[in-house]
Amino acid sequence: MNQEGIAQSPVSPALTRSMLRTLGLVATLSGLLVVLSYRTTLPIIEENKRLAIERALFKVIPGAVSRRDFVITDRGIEPAQPDLSGTALYAGYDLDGQLKGVALEAAAAGYQDVIRILYGYDPNCQCIRGIDVLKMAETPGIGDKIAKDPAFLENFTALEARPSTSGSGLEHAIVSVKHGDKSEPWQIDAISGATISSKAIARMLNDSAQRFAPLILNNLAVMEAAS
Repeated sequence: MNQEGIAQSPVSPALTRSMLRTLGLVATLSGLLVVLSYRTTLPIIEENKRLAIERALFKVIPGAVSRRDFVITDRGIEPAQPDLSGTALYAGYDLDGQLKGVALEAAAAGYQDVIRILYGYDPNCQCIRGIDVLKMAETPGIGDKIAKDPAFLENFTALEARPSTSGSGLEHAIVSVKHGDKSEPWQIDAISGATISSKAIARMLNDSAQRFAPLILNNLAVMEAAS
């Protein structure tokens, strides 16, 4: 008997309903497990992020021993509150309670994935005092030098990020230049063989500082009063 002659038993309505109920139950349980997993791991993720930022903060703000959290909003810079949304900003203070600088997160696409850093901004010198890589997936031994190469990190002991007189951005854009060609204090001397990662650092710092450096200088009193 050929295939056309094979009789097929019809699926009963009861069996169809049973299958649909089973599929619905599986989908519901899967959704609940995803939500439960997210709610269970979220506090752990947030705590790990908090600890990573706190460790990085004292690296990128020389002389800081304590911190206060703020939020950059449409109104300016305000002390952090649970229901206040905006860009997080972390102020670092010395033993005498004097403001030593502020730290912000910045990110940009690198060679393999997004690179995320915390950088310190010193309003006194109007410069970036340090960076610390929070997340990256760059090529080991090449791209990952942005996190540990002493010569590259030397770029950020006093990288100029001075706001323009108009207050609309920086006087000079932060840029990456070919290794050995740095001639200006706002330039980043790139790592040989890792120019994409170097340019990503320059791009994220420039984008962030263009936007936030003028705001920081205009709101110093808020952060100094919180010490």
